[in-house]
Amino acid sequence: MAHSPPQRDEQAMRNFVEYMARTLADWGFPRMAGRVVFTLMAADERALTAAELGERLGVSAAGVSGALRYLVQLHMVAREPVPGSRRDRYRMVDDSWYEVTVAKMTLLKTISDAAGQAVVAAGGEHTPAGAKLAGMRDFYQWVQDNMPSLLDQWAEHKARRRESSP
Repeated sequence: MAHSPPQRDEQAMRNFVEYMARTLADWGFPRMAGRVVFTLMAADERALTAAELGERLGVSAAGVSGALRYLVQLHMVAREPVPGSRRDRYRMVDDSWYEVTVAKMTLLKTISDAAGQAVVAAGGEHTPAGAKLAGMRDFYQWVQDNMPSLLDQWAEHKARRRESSP
């Protein structure tokens, strides 16, 4: 008996997009930007116009324009002109999650450095406030120190997966 290929479940995909947008919004990510990025991720098409994104989300193209600008600035989404048209298409940047993580490395250093200055301002690590701030500083310094190794491991893992894929 032949197996039929799995069928795409559009309602489940819409639920995924909304769930992930809410989850990222809980972390401070703009809700519409989350809806747009996960709509792009869930699309079988390589790229979509703002109008296509708006249609899938049930909002106007203007409703997604601010989210698209934000995502382009984060380097998660790339804008590509449509030949012979004034429209643009938007696609996920290859390895966008990796790229965003690398871009945020400077933020980790900024947080660690600021917490280090706050330890001094609090009177040192032996004070209650200084101890809490030192913990924050040490955590972000540890993440910053270990992130390059994690990113290298990810690149190796991805390469192994690519080699073993048909």
